[in-house]
Amino acid sequence: MSSNSPPSSDWLPIHAYVLQLEQEGLVTRTFRRLDPQRQEAILQAILDEAADRGPSAVNIKQVAERAGVSVGSLYTYFPSREGMLTFAVQMCVRLVTDGLNKYRPLLASLPLRQALAAYLSGGVEWSRAFLGLIRLFARAAYHGDAELAQPLVLPIATLLRDMVGDILRAAADRGEIRADVDLEATTRLVHALTVAVGDSHLLPYLNNYFQVVDDDLAAERVLKALVTLILEGISASREVGGPPGREPLAHSG
Repeated sequence: MSSNSPPSSDWLPIHAYVLQLEQEGLVTRTFRRLDPQRQEAILQAILDEAADRGPSAVNIKQVAERAGVSVGSLYTYFPSREGMLTFAVQMCVRLVTDGLNKYRPLLASLPLRQALAAYLSGGVEWSRAFLGLIRLFARAAYHGDAELAQPLVLPIATLLRDMVGDILRAAADRGEIRADVDLEATTRLVHALTVAVGDSHLLPYLNNYFQVVDDDLAAERVLKALVTLILEGISASREVGGPPGREPLAHSG
């Protein structure tokens, strides 16, 4: 992303987080005073560099080149190379988790089929706005970068699992899920399935392995099929004999 391009609407809320991180000593007042376009360009450059090289090999000179700023300027923004990466990770974790948390009550309030469909399709579309973060997150999660497991992967993954849990528990309370379903175990399985399918839509190298979509199979078909598969396994309306409140049909003969 060029530092001359306008900031995307998804990145505009970063100013509030910059102030928080300045107060925590992760970025300087000088950075806070930059215009949003420059802040976004620098953040994106850090994410891209860390995703390409790995967190332990981030090169400040390359970050400066990607962002279109001088190396000296970067040292006026961050206390160190490590601090620069910590800033970027914390910025993204807060931006993503706060953004996702806004949708939690709405998703839990929807009927189960609608909630799962919205969680999947909305999650994929929302994530496309954060591909720099997604690339870094995927490197940490799938390549085993230990430096980012705790600060980056765990908080976001835990939140995603908890969102699935909210959806399933609310559906169970409404009688949409069979009473014999193990909600805790099912939450983890649904989380794993949605991660595999969602990440395959965003990361081609994972799709090469999982084979979720291709030119002949639209993403919408896959997402719809996954929702149906989940519902077939846990929905109260799929109990033998039909929906709750109906007696099984007697066999004739």
